[in-house]
Amino acid sequence: MTNSDELLNIFTKQRKNQRRIAQSGPQERIAKLKKLREYLLSHIDEACEATHLDFGKPAAETIIGELMVLISEINFSIKNLKRWMQPERVPATISMIGTSSLIHYEPKGCSLIISPWNYPIALALKPLVSAVSAGCPAMIKPSELTPHASVFVKQVVENVFDADEVAVILGDADTASGLLRLPFNHIFFTGSPAVGKLVMKAAAENLASVTLELGGKSPSIVDETANIAATARRICWAKFFNNGQTCIAPDYILVHESVKEKLIAGMKEAIISMYDPQEKGIENSRDYARIVNEKQFERLLTYLDDALEKGALLETEGIANDKTRYFPPAILSNVSDSMKVMKEEIFGPILPVMSYSELSEAIDYVNSKSKPLALYIHSDNRKNIDSILQNSSSGNALVNEVLTQFGNPELPFGGVNTSGIGKSNGFFGFKEFSNAKGVMRRRFGTMKFLYPPYSDRFVSWLRKGLRYL
Repeated sequence: MTNSDELLNIFTKQRKNQRRIAQSGPQERIAKLKKLREYLLSHIDEACEATHLDFGKPAAETIIGELMVLISEINFSIKNLKRWMQPERVPATISMIGTSSLIHYEPKGCSLIISPWNYPIALALKPLVSAVSAGCPAMIKPSELTPHASVFVKQVVENVFDADEVAVILGDADTASGLLRLPFNHIFFTGSPAVGKLVMKAAAENLASVTLELGGKSPSIVDETANIAATARRICWAKFFNNGQTCIAPDYILVHESVKEKLIAGMKEAIISMYDPQEKGIENSRDYARIVNEKQFERLLTYLDDALEKGALLETEGIANDKTRYFPPAILSNVSDSMKVMKEEIFGPILPVMSYSELSEAIDYVNSKSKPLALYIHSDNRKNIDSILQNSSSGNALVNEVLTQFGNPELPFGGVNTSGIGKSNGFFGFKEFSNAKGVMRRRFGTMKFLYPPYSDRFVSWLRKGLRYL
């Protein structure tokens, strides 16, 4: 654990260095990104080993969910950074005749990145790509719940950056609290809405801007026109990837009553085909991760027991193992709002299924909850798809696709209100760490006619002129 004096010392060095970093050109920043990329590409095995030691994450899931996302983000930034850094010309309105206007993206300054445990490499380093692209120094506080991955992140940073530009701080919640007391210019937090509120409160003390990537209950709406076999596979992959410990995993399903049983049967088949094709038991699959720690494991058992006690039906088989933190895929039907699985974000491999008869019922149900980080629509009916999109609000919405929005640098990623504030990915991440400074320059003419004293005739002219702006 790093004490408060050490934190302040690192912060002070970065603050003294921030002007030099801010004045760096695109080639210098691109060189840093290339160095980061090469280090990651040459240490794939170490990354996979770290996440496997922390919670049994399969190598394929580390490569897909951590490294592919990072490399894609780095490549996209390298390709576009020079253009992003160029002043952006904007047109002048009629009232601004004689002037030219530009938007300059200048770095916000010293930044703090607080990352979670579920994707401990990607969620620590992906915001860093945006910070480096924008020209900001950064301190990273990874999760103490994944110690091996956190040490890996620290090794990456120390081999790529100087400490007066980027530093990784290991420690627990007290360390995070100590960091939040420092006067950062921008804070990028990924985690729960409850902790996000604390981060925002701390940021307010220094009037620091924030990016909060939070979570919530992301629904999957399945209508009667959906390709049920394909939808079942997609939902199961998205839900049980990383053992359900994904902020954008489908949290519950709203399915048309006419295809509910078919969907459940399809998901049961999909689970077996993905995780137990040899019928040796899902627990023996090398492709199925584990719950990160005992506390989370016990929480999920509590959720499942609560649902079953209140009348839910368990559609799948399997027995949880507290010694290995193996938690089998659990599909629940006959669920109700009184159950914890329908009140809280599940963040694990439990998937409640509810049915509806009219699409408006499903839309109303989604709208009765906090705005989700992701909304998944499974349908082959354009009218239904448009109706859901037009009558709901979410951070992202995907149609006949799942999870991949996080890895698309062309799209903004982030939530709405309780599911998040601000956006990441590509240019949107670059803007989060940048101040969009408007620069106006007068090229010709003068504005003397706007100076007082104001005659009645001039005021009359102003009144009439309002119609022509």
